[in-house]
Amino acid sequence: MLIESRPSTTEGEAAGGANARIPLLAGVRARVLFSFLALLVLSTAASVLVLRQVLISRISDQVRTELTSDLQPLRDLAAGQPETGKPWPNIETLLKTFLARTTPPSAGLLAACLDGAPCEIVSGGDSVGASGLPQAIEGIKDRTAPDGGSVDTERGEAVWIAIPAAVGNDQATVFAAALTAAERGQVDDAVRLAIGVSIVVLLLASLFIWLAAGRVIAPLQALSRTARTISKTDLSGRIPVHGGDEIAELGHTFNGMLDRLETAFADQKDFLSDVSHELRTPITVIRGHIETLEDSPAARQEAIAVVQDELDRMSRYVDDLLVLTKAPRPDFLHLGPVDLDLYTHDLFAKVRSLGARDWRLDGTGVGVLIADQHRLTQAVMNLADNAVRHTHDGESIWLGSSLIGDNARLWVRDEGPGINASDRDRIFARYARGEAASQTSGEGAGLGLSIVRAIADAHGGGVELDSRPGMGSTFTIFIPAGPGQ
Repeated sequence: MLIESRPSTTEGEAAGGANARIPLLAGVRARVLFSFLALLVLSTAASVLVLRQVLISRISDQVRTELTSDLQPLRDLAAGQPETGKPWPNIETLLKTFLARTTPPSAGLLAACLDGAPCEIVSGGDSVGASGLPQAIEGIKDRTAPDGGSVDTERGEAVWIAIPAAVGNDQATVFAAALTAAERGQVDDAVRLAIGVSIVVLLLASLFIWLAAGRVIAPLQALSRTARTISKTDLSGRIPVHGGDEIAELGHTFNGMLDRLETAFADQKDFLSDVSHELRTPITVIRGHIETLEDSPAARQEAIAVVQDELDRMSRYVDDLLVLTKAPRPDFLHLGPVDLDLYTHDLFAKVRSLGARDWRLDGTGVGVLIADQHRLTQAVMNLADNAVRHTHDGESIWLGSSLIGDNARLWVRDEGPGINASDRDRIFARYARGEAASQTSGEGAGLGLSIVRAIADAHGGGVELDSRPGMGSTFTIFIPAGPGQ
C-alpha cells in the first residue's frame, strides 16, 4: 500500500511542517523499533539461557551414562574369577583386578574405597590429581547403595557415580568420576557463538524494522502533509491511494471527507450567493417604495400592499431555505401512520384551492403507510402549486396515489408545456428552473422541486419525472410504506 502526497509550497504547509517536526527518537517509528528490539532481546536472551541449560544437562547425562558403562565390568567380575569362575578370595583382589582391567575416563578417575582405609585411585590424567577430585571422592566414600551426583573441584564441576561391592562380609565402594570442564567449555563456546549470531541478527532486524516502520508510517506522513496543504480557499488536495489495506482505507476515508467538505463549502458559497441575489430584489423594491412614499392615502395603501407582498415573498423564501437546511437532520421527520385513501382525498380538497383548474382525482391507494404527513403534504402541495403555475385556467390537473407491495406513490399530472430532456435532472437543483417554466411563469425562486426531492429522500424514497415538451408532466413521489424499508 502506498500513499503519496502532492507537493505544495504554500505558506500554510511551510508553517505546518515547522510545527509538525517530531524528534527522531520520540516518533512512532522509534517506538516501534524499540518495542520490537525489547521483544527480540528478551526472547533471544531467554532462548540462549535455555539452550545453555539444556546442553549442560545433556552433558551431565551423557557423562553419567559413560561412567555407568565404565563400572559395568565390576558387576561381571563380582560373579567370579574370570579364569576359573571361582569366588574371589577377598574384596581386595576383586578391586585390584577391576582397577587393572578397566581404563579410567580421560578426564576422570576410578576409585575403590574400603571401609577404614584410603581409597585406591586410578587417574585418567595429570590434571585430575591437580583438580582436587581424589580428595573430593575421599569425602563422599561412605556409600552403601548405588548413588551418583556432582561435586565442585578446582577445575570445575565433576560428575560421579558409586556402586557397592562385596566379597563375603567384606564391603567396598567403587567410584567413577569425570570432570566436565572441557564439555562445559564447548557449551560456553557454542553459547558465545549463538550470542554473536544473535547480535548480528538483532542489528539486521533493527535495520529491517526501521525501514519497514518507515514504509508503514509513510502514508500517515503523506496524509499529514496533504492535510497541511488544505486551506479554506483550496480544498482540492487529495491523497493518491494504492492498495486495499487499512492504510488505503484511511486514505479513501480522508479523501471522502475532503470531498464532502469541498461540496459543503461550495454549497455554502452558492447558498450565500443565491440568497443575496434573491433577497436583493425584494429589498430594492421595498426601499424604492418607501423612498417614494407619497402623502396621499391611496399611494400609501398601494405602497403598503407592495411592501407586504414583497415581505411575504421573502418570508416564503426563508421558510423554504429552512426546510432545505433541516432536511439532512435526523429530527426532520416525525413519522406516524397515514391512511393513504383518506389522506389522498384530504390532499385533493386542499389542492383545489390553489387555482381555477379542472382538478381530477386519478385514483387512490388503499392501505396504511408510515410517513410524516405534514412534510409529505408540503411536498405534494409544492408539486400541485408547480402544476398550477405552469397551466392555464380550465386546464386539467390530476392528483392520485397507489400502494403496491411495500411502495407508496403519490403523483401530480398536468397538461402544461412539459419539460425538455436536458432540464429533467437540473430542475431538482436549488434555484434551477426549466426553459419552458421560465416562459410560462416568472414567479418562484426555484426551491419548490428541491424541497420535494429533499422530503422524498428523507423518507428513503425519491422523485420521478415523466414529461415531454407539449405533452404535460407527471411528477411522482415514491417512498417505502414502512419504516426502514
